[in-house]
Amino acid sequence: MSHQKAGKLISALASGIVFGLGMAVSGMTNTDRIQGFLDIAGQWDPTLAFVMGSGLLVTFIGYKFVLKNPTPLFADTFAVPTRTDIDKALLIGAIMFGTGWGLVGYCPGPAIAGLSYGYSSTLLFVPVMVLGLLLAKPLGKLL
Repeated sequence: MSHQKAGKLISALASGIVFGLGMAVSGMTNTDRIQGFLDIAGQWDPTLAFVMGSGLLVTFIGYKFVLKNPTPLFADTFAVPTRTDIDKALLIGAIMFGTGWGLVGYCPGPAIAGLSYGYSSTLLFVPVMVLGLLLAKPLGKLL
């Protein structure tokens, strides 16, 4: 295995661990907290807004420094999104994601981090989520 590939795998693992720990420590693996954020007419919980704001701030600052480098440490080029259009697939995906997030209180990252708690609802949700991810591309061709 090349040093670049090993570095890429190690950095991906480290990033995933830090992200998962951040989701757990901030309470984002707690579905009641997420649904509390979405319940603006009831017992609104602003915690998610602070977590998202913190993530945006760190990303904004990080991009300013990282993109000054000619290349990333473990890749030949930066993978920066270039599309700016809003198409039907994006809208349908956003609606499905938002609906599922609101109904269940999980999005993919916190759901995977939440597996460590062993809750039956999470153990059911994650395989169904993976099935949906696997079906997304074939079903997307039908659009």
